[in-house]
Amino acid sequence: MFDIKNKIKSLIYKLKRTRELDNQKIQIAKNFFFNLKLNLKNINDIEQVFYKVFSQNGEDGIIQYLLYSLKINTPKFVEIGTEDYRESNTRYIYETCSTDGLIIDGHKNLEKKIGRFLPLYKGNLRIINKLIESDSIIEILKKNNFIKDLDIFSIDIDSIDYWVIKELPDKISKIFIAEYNPYFGPDLEITVPNIKKFKRTNYHYSNLCWGSSLKAIINILKEKGFSFIGVNDLKNNAFFVLNEYLKLISLNPPKENLLEYTRAKYREGRDIKGKLTYHSPDDVINIIKDCEVFDLRDKQIKKISKLLN
Repeated sequence: MFDIKNKIKSLIYKLKRTRELDNQKIQIAKNFFFNLKLNLKNINDIEQVFYKVFSQNGEDGIIQYLLYSLKINTPKFVEIGTEDYRESNTRYIYETCSTDGLIIDGHKNLEKKIGRFLPLYKGNLRIINKLIESDSIIEILKKNNFIKDLDIFSIDIDSIDYWVIKELPDKISKIFIAEYNPYFGPDLEITVPNIKKFKRTNYHYSNLCWGSSLKAIINILKEKGFSFIGVNDLKNNAFFVLNEYLKLISLNPPKENLLEYTRAKYREGRDIKGKLTYHSPDDVINIIKDCEVFDLRDKQIKKISKLLN
């Protein structure tokens, strides 16, 4: 009995301590972002604003820069692919901006897990605990009234991201953040096929054949009214702004050659037994060369090796 009580007390202490540390991170970040706001006109390189609070790799800073530049004070957002929301693109703005947000993820017991560490009274956060598919996204957005007047749309599902984006209406948000697979390189315009309940580990043991190439993401979002402005520090999340707001951004235009944006900085490949291999990013394309992908140029499914010849 006493052992159970002690465990409960320990858990409560850990949760309180985590919240205290999160509050400290938020206060430190506010100081950085205050200075960022004062120097908006002097920022011309996206790397100047990389800053991590709750995002994975500097996305918080890019988002704050864009919100300040576009003069958005209380953003309305959608984020698809948050896992338990501890590390996500929109958590900082939810905690600090009294936002109206919708997050979607198939993570088990999502709302319960989020409620353990996040004060859900701070804003209107709707939590949809579903695995997203290309044929269900519009219904979910409409049902929850997040189909228009959005400021931020973010997607990171390690799978059929391209096919979900393809279903979205044009100009769905002012700012768009999309994950891409840097291992697909700078030139190919490809995506994994539109497979239901896609899981990257099931598709290829290495965990490295997923999502779509950066060129594919840039082109589909160009069709929907967006301009590419740069990528995050890890080089797996691309940032876009609606064309009509591009004049408010002080950043230098991104390079036409996408090689710089596809030089992956992380190693997450696995062997057939699921053990991390730490293969060099340069070796990845050879590991997944027999994977089938959808070539968006001629609308056919092909092995990656055929596209490299």
